[in-house]
Amino acid sequence: MVATRETEHSRGGGACRDWRGHVIVCGLTDVGLRTVEQLHLAGADVVVLDDDADERLARVVRGWGIPHLPRGAHLAEPLFDAGLPGARAVVCAETTDLRTLETVLQIRDLRPDVLVVADLDNAAVARAVEQVLGSVGVLDVAALFAPAVVETMLGRQARPIVLGDETFVAAELAVPMSATLRELYGSLAPVGVVTAAEGELIACPGRDLQVSPRDRVTVIGTPEQHEAAGVPLPRPVAAGGRPASIRATAARLQSTVRSLLDRPLRIALALGLLLLVSSALVLHFGYRRPLGGAHLPLLDAVYFTVETVATVGFGDFSFSGQPAWVEAYGIFLIVAGTTLVTTLFALLTNALVSRRISQSLGGGRIPGMRGHVVLVGLGAVGMHVLEGLLEHGAQVVVVERADAGGPLGRARALGVPVVLGDATQGETLESVNLEAAAGVAILTSDDLANIETGLAVRERLGERWSEVPVVLRVFDRQLGHRLEQSFGFRHVWSTSAIAAPWFVGATLGMEVLFTFYVGNHPFLLARLRVSEGGGLDGLAMRELPARIRVVAIRRVQRPEQLEHPPRRDTRLAPGDDAFLAGPSVELLELLRHDRSGHVREAAVSGPAEDPPGGVPLP
Repeated sequence: MVATRETEHSRGGGACRDWRGHVIVCGLTDVGLRTVEQLHLAGADVVVLDDDADERLARVVRGWGIPHLPRGAHLAEPLFDAGLPGARAVVCAETTDLRTLETVLQIRDLRPDVLVVADLDNAAVARAVEQVLGSVGVLDVAALFAPAVVETMLGRQARPIVLGDETFVAAELAVPMSATLRELYGSLAPVGVVTAAEGELIACPGRDLQVSPRDRVTVIGTPEQHEAAGVPLPRPVAAGGRPASIRATAARLQSTVRSLLDRPLRIALALGLLLLVSSALVLHFGYRRPLGGAHLPLLDAVYFTVETVATVGFGDFSFSGQPAWVEAYGIFLIVAGTTLVTTLFALLTNALVSRRISQSLGGGRIPGMRGHVVLVGLGAVGMHVLEGLLEHGAQVVVVERADAGGPLGRARALGVPVVLGDATQGETLESVNLEAAAGVAILTSDDLANIETGLAVRERLGERWSEVPVVLRVFDRQLGHRLEQSFGFRHVWSTSAIAAPWFVGATLGMEVLFTFYVGNHPFLLARLRVSEGGGLDGLAMRELPARIRVVAIRRVQRPEQLEHPPRRDTRLAPGDDAFLAGPSVELLELLRHDRSGHVREAAVSGPAEDPPGGVPLP
């Protein structure tokens, strides 16, 4: 079969009808390509179906020896040519939700029992597909990517994770002093260290690794383990709704008031206050009560002033019978007061109407905001990020090149200021008060536009560049790495790099629970059930590959209790659930070797509880 498949790989076409146990990927999009790549790394046989693929991506796939059938997956014959009757799973990652839905329904008619994993952005369609078609799993790439962006924009360094029925916390920490990880963090499981000197990543280091101040360490453990290690955790936010934050509400109110108070309105308010104070003093000292001739109390003087300016005239006070100069002042107060009040109402109305029109048209400035997030691009990813930021009480300004209809209408309905303009231009960045922003997320689907915007933001921030988190969405990983090295970007991320492991895990039996970045490297936390006779069967912790860590184990005999942290001599048994953390590539390699039964050949023993060194999997 191997030789036959090599021949079929070389000639492509539809000669995969007799394949068994392979995965069909429909759609050579960004996510589709990364899914194919990681399935290939995991040792799975793959067939690609796409009748409108980018030739550059098609060449990459063919270079891996993977057959690409340039035909539409929404038709029956191409699916049979790709070996649908013998496929173990199908991944649908077409260019549009409509095409994906069409492909899913076609596969459902041809083979209802096959596992289908589909990429659908529309939440309503996704829910309907999962409810009606039981063998179809739906993943939303934007929803998988957004949490990492939200946490970076909010400066959150910890996130709760549920393993089994127990809550763990993944936290990124700054090393306070030179010491070993064991001395600093006790039983917390270190899953990654990024050195301050060179920005080097050390994946899943041993606890005896020496770290230095300003290194960044990502650890996972229970809240009790964090407390025992003296690591403070942020106050959790209640799930399912926006937290009741008085501070956030006050900040929004202050921002709204500032945006309304333009210079003419500020001048009118100042004159009104001056008139109120001066009139109260004049009436307090100059006005005499008709009976007894006593001076008017200060509070009554303020009341009389407001009453006169508002032209209410309740009759409890009157200028008649007062000295001539007080009567003359009364005339002045009536004329000046009514003129000033009319002007104030006109200016306020103009400010409100102008602000509403400006927001509706996406123009104007947002001068009052400080500590806000500037969100560039409001596609599927941007919308998820926006909703996540608002859920945590953050202030957000959206920048879009053109009115995108639905998403911008949704943003405006949420009360979010929208600016239509080119984010690469200084005028647009100035209009969103970039100099006072707490973070910038650049999330359009155009790599070049994102890079150009990122460079403009870098120039505009100046000295604040190293302080303000800027997330740059770029598909090409090599290009992203060069941007980090050349221009000092710290968060150049790819949606497909985060999402692809979820698709691969769903098709091959590894449940991805959590994706996160350590520095600029995507990591996974996943659950893998130990198969009998597989590479993990009977494996001791000290024999694991160096760049993978077992955070906890759920024994098949005691499913209600997690075993954590596992010791160096702890062994895995068939049916156990191992909760694994590490770089996505290494976890997929481990999955491949578990299925082939060769993990032990790739591992080495090491001293102490957590070996700091090891050899990579073959």
